[in-house]
Amino acid sequence: MGIVSKGAKCNFEGCDQDGARSLNTSKVENAGLRVNSTGKKTVLCKEHYKEYKKESKDDRDLERARYNKF
Repeated sequence: MGIVSKGAKCNFEGCDQDGARSLNTSKVENAGLRVNSTGKKTVLCKEHYKEYKKESKDDRDLERARYNKF
């Protein structure tokens, strides 16, 4: 069982919804989101995960381009 399936709440500041995804804390902070998580993993609800995806789109595109072989 993972952290989300155990019923973890969203770590975004001021949010108390159930978590949907678990992500690396440093990647979430680099995307500019304010989270109050001290561990390696951060739990985000569906709405804040969508916001994370929008904010980190450029970084994820660059990461994929590094592994794209022509």
